[in-house]
Amino acid sequence: MTTHVISADFPYASQYVEVHGSQIHYVEEGSGDPILFLHGNPTSSYLWRNIMPHLQGHGRCIAMDLIGMGKSDKPDLDYSFFDHVKYVEGFIEKLGLQRLTLVIHDWGSALGFHYAMRNEANVKALAFMEAIIMPIPSWDAFPQDLKQTFQAFRTPEVGWDMIVNNHVFVEQILPGAVVRPLTEAEMDYYRAPYTDPPTRKPLWRWPNEIPIAEEPANVVAAVGAYNVKLQQSDLPKLLFSCTPGALIPAPVVEWCQQHLPNLKVVDIGPGIHFVQEDNPHLIGTELANWYRSL
Repeated sequence: MTTHVISADFPYASQYVEVHGSQIHYVEEGSGDPILFLHGNPTSSYLWRNIMPHLQGHGRCIAMDLIGMGKSDKPDLDYSFFDHVKYVEGFIEKLGLQRLTLVIHDWGSALGFHYAMRNEANVKALAFMEAIIMPIPSWDAFPQDLKQTFQAFRTPEVGWDMIVNNHVFVEQILPGAVVRPLTEAEMDYYRAPYTDPPTRKPLWRWPNEIPIAEEPANVVAAVGAYNVKLQQSDLPKLLFSCTPGALIPAPVVEWCQQHLPNLKVVDIGPGIHFVQEDNPHLIGTELANWYRSL
């Protein structure tokens, strides 16, 4: 088997669509039923660059940048989970996406699950990795090596200073959650949308939205609701697990196997959180095989 190179290039033409008065940036390739790739914090559609080529022969691959992130507009919002819900759902509607397969990660997974479990008739299948499957009951259940950092992120002033003024999420959290070293070219793509502090507000807001220890209550309720529905849904599901993982360590993989119907699990080996940067070609190949079988 040839080892594919992990490329830093992003060979897609930028496209834009207006949603709620703002421009949402996306890239697309291929035709057929839509396959929508949703990123989380602090990434962009760039995260999917080495995975999309594997699917382009099978469907209309679309990777969007969440509002305030990537090359999408940065309107004056709170950037709460529900702000993002509004723009993601507006995007799906504006592009008229039907029979949708969602490929989702990090906060993109919460947005995707939330959409899918409220619009199940419009969804064909769900593929997810390092996803937000359920609310986190307490800080004891949070990855221990990240606990102090994320508690600091959620401390007013302290978190703002770390993420907005010192750019910690892009400069430290992102490369620290990839097994291989990211190249300077790759880091530059991830830095590009956030060159000055005011642009970093979305990056700060996300860790404050993590549903943990019953806070914030509205996100805990939304994640809890889709978790219940996922356990009843027969939609085909594909989970990419990694070791050690951050959001989906072994016990959560086991929970998924026991509770989620119609689930296939693919182990992609060593991975922390941004698994697309460590093993994109295996993810892409397995995604394509699974998608063909739907």
